[in-house]
Amino acid sequence: MDPEKIEAALESAFGGTAPERRVVARQARDLADSGKHDADRGRPLTVEEVVENLADAPDGDSLPSRWNWWLGALDVAYGGYREFQVERVPRE
Repeated sequence: MDPEKIEAALESAFGGTAPERRVVARQARDLADSGKHDADRGRPLTVEEVVENLADAPDGDSLPSRWNWWLGALDVAYGGYREFQVERVPRE
C-alpha cells in the first residue's frame, strides 16, 4: 500500500490533521503488510476498501475513531485486529 496514496485518499475523504492521517495510514500499511486482511477476507487490503469502510463509521467521528470503529468490527468478526488500532496520535 503506497503511503502517499493512502494519506491523500484519507485527506480527500475525511480531512483530519496531518498526524491523524499519518498514524491511520501507518496502521493501514501495517495491516496490509501483515497479510491478516488477505487471509481473513480473501483479498488484499486496498486504499479504496479503507476509504469505503471508514465512510460507514458514525458521522462526526475523527479519522482515528473511524479507523478504530472499522477495526473493532473486523476484530469481532475475525479476531486479532486490536493490534492495528490507533492508541494515540502524535502531536504535530
